Amino acid sequence: MIVILKPNLPQEEVEKVIAEVAKLGYEPRPIHGKVQTVIAAIGDENTRQSLETLDAWPQVEHVHRVQKRYKLVSREVKKGQDTIVKVHGQEIGSGKKFVFMAGPCSVESEEQLMSTAKAVKAQGATFLRGGAFKPRTSPYEFQGLAEPGLKLLAQAGKEYGLGIVTEVLSERDVELVAGYADILQIGARNAQNFSLIVEAARSGKTILLKRGLSMKIEEWLLAGEYVLANGNPNLLFCERGIRTFETYTRNTLDLGAVAIVKKETHLPVIIDPSQGCGRADMVLEMCKAAAALNADGLLIEVHPNPAEAWSDGQQQVDFSLYEKLVKELQPFIQAVGRPL
Repeated sequence: MIVILKPNLPQEEVEKVIAEVAKLGYEPRPIHGKVQTVIAAIGDENTRQSLETLDAWPQVEHVHRVQKRYKLVSREVKKGQDTIVKVHGQEIGSGKKFVFMAGPCSVESEEQLMSTAKAVKAQGATFLRGGAFKPRTSPYEFQGLAEPGLKLLAQAGKEYGLGIVTEVLSERDVELVAGYADILQIGARNAQNFSLIVEAARSGKTILLKRGLSMKIEEWLLAGEYVLANGNPNLLFCERGIRTFETYTRNTLDLGAVAIVKKETHLPVIIDPSQGCGRADMVLEMCKAAAALNADGLLIEVHPNPAEAWSDGQQQVDFSLYEKLVKELQPFIQAVGRPL
């Protein structure tokens, strides 16, 4: 860490700060300038007490971190290498086949789910997404079918050879959901529910971690750190839009964050364009942008009749639009060198 002292400090005040840096377990190396002194604090910031508390000292102007707070998800751990997540016979990650995870926002019925599974499978999807447990803003809105919904997902997955992606909302449900799903989704509302993230990580299942509604990128990466720190290397980051002042779209899909996370981490990045804009008529364009950014896959909401959907019908695409979407994405996927 680097401790920048205030200008024109008496030497005895400088020595007090140097002594405190040493007391906290770092090797202080002061650099004396004509006006200010800068102290380079040598030591592993991830195993020692943070010196950021020195910001409160009257002698200190500012404390800068040198090491990243996230360690295991950082590219510094795997120099020049990307992690390939293997799940349900698929490989997800840099250079591998672009992954389509598609299905309804909510599991509503056997007919609805089976017809959707058949449709998305026909267009090359390898994972079926669908919510059996739904976090809703209002307690009076449809909350999901719970375990019967999980059973329908497992049935559809088995019949059409699709992996299952579904959300887990509570620590008490992790074992139940993990018994049916290949990928456990941690949704935006739970993106900093660290107890849930840890419990999900310990299941050994692949974790798809969505970005929170108001989450900074560093906070998102640190949430992912909890997964790897608990012995589970199978993590997918999922950008799904953040809440801004804009009202034209439901959320603002932060495509810049995708580029940053791809640069900062060795882990795969998935994009959810449905939540990202909240409008079915914009999903196709968001998907093209995702593919052009060299994201590793898409999580798309597909419904046989969005107008009759029990949740978020306005952002779900129907079968014909999904077919068009997959077809129009092919040149973008090929342009970044991924196999079709």
